[in-house]
Amino acid sequence: MFLTPYVERLPYPSRTVQRAIGVAAVVTQAGIGVTGSVVRVTGSGLGCSTWPQCQPGSMVPVDHAQYQTITQWIEFGNRLLTFVLFVAAVVAVLAAWRIVLDHPSRRRLVKLAWTLPGGIVLQAVVGGMTVLAKLEWWTVAIHFLVSTPLVWLAVLLLRAFNEGDEPPRPVVPPLARKLLLPLVVVMWLVLAAGTMVSGAGPHGGDPGTHRFQAPIETLAQIHGGLLVAYLVVLATFGLALMRGPVPAEVWRRYGAVWAVALAQGLLGSVQYALGVPEVLVALHVLGSALVIIATAALWCGSRDRGAPVSATPAPRESGELTPAR
Repeated sequence: MFLTPYVERLPYPSRTVQRAIGVAAVVTQAGIGVTGSVVRVTGSGLGCSTWPQCQPGSMVPVDHAQYQTITQWIEFGNRLLTFVLFVAAVVAVLAAWRIVLDHPSRRRLVKLAWTLPGGIVLQAVVGGMTVLAKLEWWTVAIHFLVSTPLVWLAVLLLRAFNEGDEPPRPVVPPLARKLLLPLVVVMWLVLAAGTMVSGAGPHGGDPGTHRFQAPIETLAQIHGGLLVAYLVVLATFGLALMRGPVPAEVWRRYGAVWAVALAQGLLGSVQYALGVPEVLVALHVLGSALVIIATAALWCGSRDRGAPVSATPAPRESGELTPAR
């Protein structure tokens, strides 16, 4: 590739830098969903009335008789954060690319890194369609759901920076391994049901948007029922872990999933009982991201790919290692 000579000139990322890049990817991917919820609960979703421009003829907010300045800037600020997200993803790609030049076996790392900028472009296009569709509830739901796999992939990327590329070796009993996929499927069903509750709720991003015409009480019960199903699968997974020796790290990650899932369930119940206040909506979206992160971390911790081989540059012809920077 024509950019390879330029990437090769970049300093080799130390293990600390690799970890920091992975953490930044996770934080930014999770954070954009939270800021998006702020846009929604403040009614700023159409503060910028078109896309990719903010207002017809202007990329930035302008004085407008129909749109308040504050709502324009809230929506525009969220759009600007997409560039921060993209920069973090590009840095991850460059770091992975630089690593694979010294360690050709690390191509899985590069593939994972490339999913982030590609996913962000897709997310931006879906976001533009959402604005052009005047925030129809189902477009907002799709916009959120498209972002959730990117959070998952960012966790996998962080893990990949800190592990090898050997074939995955399970470190949990066979039954526990079989329960991981159902756990993930039910988790995404919980998230999908949550978007329908939001679609029928009071916060549509703009007072004029169409809402999902379904009883919110019924939707909330479905959402809560799926969360209970998720917890049942999680409890069964824990019982399966007791059937064999399991690393302490797996138990710690398992406990973290319980902590965030129960906190998310409690927060959702309080939010519903109080009439869906704006602050709790944003916190609930943050909780959703934390559930994804914790579940992805449990998924990663349930198998071993060997020790990382790319903490330092590959040996040079002289037989010495180039110091990691």
